[in-house]
Amino acid sequence: MEWLLAEAKNKFSEVVSLALTSGPQRIKRRDQAVILLSEDDYLKLIGEKPSFKSFLMEGPSFEGLDLKRDV
Repeated sequence: MEWLLAEAKNKFSEVVSLALTSGPQRIKRRDQAVILLSEDDYLKLIGEKPSFKSFLMEGPSFEGLDLKRDV
């Protein structure tokens, strides 16, 4: 659903409830807009990222990589 900013401010609790139950809510101010979405939807959107340690341990192999510096 799309909301004008003034209406969204007056009905913020309703906007949040709809974001949690019905999906993302678009809030528009002049020519700009933001999207309010639940944390679950946000986490689905960004995906799960491995920790730095697991990336190094399970990531690409460095075998055969030439790390010598040119002198």
